[in-house]
Amino acid sequence: MQSLPQQKISGSEFFNKVCGHLKLLEKEYFGLEFRHHSGTYVWLELLKPLAKQIKNSNDLVFRFIVKFFPPDPGQLQRGLTRYLFALQIKQDLSNGSLTCNDNSAALLVSHILQAELGNYDEELDAHHLENKQYVPNQEYLDHKIMSYHKKHRGHTPTQSDEHLLEVVRKLDMYGIRPHPAHDGEGMRINLAVTHLGVLVFQVASYNKPSCGMKRRLFTTNAYPTPTGQHKDQHLQLGQGP
Repeated sequence: MQSLPQQKISGSEFFNKVCGHLKLLEKEYFGLEFRHHSGTYVWLELLKPLAKQIKNSNDLVFRFIVKFFPPDPGQLQRGLTRYLFALQIKQDLSNGSLTCNDNSAALLVSHILQAELGNYDEELDAHHLENKQYVPNQEYLDHKIMSYHKKHRGHTPTQSDEHLLEVVRKLDMYGIRPHPAHDGEGMRINLAVTHLGVLVFQVASYNKPSCGMKRRLFTTNAYPTPTGQHKDQHLQLGQGP
């Protein structure tokens, strides 16, 4: 990768080469991330030359990940696209970036087991879960995971991935990837772009915000201030040109 920034190609050309290598046609849902010199991961900008985005190519690694989540990933046209979405969900589940309750986590893992191991086998399941972690704090969910797995007898790996996507699309935090930002008053917030629009979350370490939508008005419930007061913040989405 050391000679990559010297190549006079745009981010779009490089991204298309990656998609071509994967034989991926529905590429509009995906993107490339790389570690910025500031230490954070940023998206590769398609309209800019690589040389203007990458300052140091030593040990440079790009991450090919889902960038946009459609309302129903099961309706994606290509099997490869659905497979890549399922891989993304598995990764997000294992690293804790996909927020869900214990029941949903156990159900998701049970579909993963069916895809990887086939039909339920108590001894095989127990050994596999002991040696491979699919979700944080998995040891507390093993019994529930295996109980769900029993119900998936006969499902093929492709069907299991489809069930995985069906479960995940119903989660409250499906497709939400918070990105740090600041509002007009300098307060830390997180922004997330979803198929519904732009969501705004106030940053807090001890709880998670609740987010609602009414027509084109998104609201987030702000956390209590030191004085105990609460304040709702609103983001009005314009109709566009």
